[in-house]
Amino acid sequence: MTALAELKVFARKAAFAARREAFARGQGTACARLSEALEPFAGAPLAGYMPIRTEIDPRPAMAAHFGPVAVPVIEGAGLPLRFHRWTPGCAMVEGAFGAHVPAVAEDVTPRVLIVPLLAFDRRGFRLGYGGGFYDRTLEGLRAAGPVTAIGFAFAGQEIEEVPTEPTDAALDLIVTDAETIVPDPA
Repeated sequence: MTALAELKVFARKAAFAARREAFARGQGTACARLSEALEPFAGAPLAGYMPIRTEIDPRPAMAAHFGPVAVPVIEGAGLPLRFHRWTPGCAMVEGAFGAHVPAVAEDVTPRVLIVPLLAFDRRGFRLGYGGGFYDRTLEGLRAAGPVTAIGFAFAGQEIEEVPTEPTDAALDLIVTDAETIVPDPA
């Protein structure tokens, strides 16, 4: 295992613990802050996610979005995500990693994504679960046109510096229960 891989394993363990602690305290005003951040994107196709484990829950902001909303579908290791249309109350089935996906598969190509994470830094980098799904997906979507990636997390998930490699895709905005952060890549 490389030094970077070992560093990411350690960072993931610490991030899971920090997120678990923040989750226990509750979301506070996080969804209101997320809805406010999404206002400039009214009408644009949005991808959110179905929270698993102790992930912060974006569903109230997703339900309030004016425009099509989708959730990610994992089709296989090494592949980018696909997105299927979601509406509050739509029939859902269990997908990969226990995340629920719409029972009816209607593809949506998002221009705005709410991205789950384990940890983030002020440069706009995120630590995910290690599958590279969002990195591959953002690379492909950004090659086709403008895309905004919004990390959604508890403030307690912030770390000084996320260990990164060249394939890691940066976030354009980070919304937490405490603040909205415009990343500074410097």
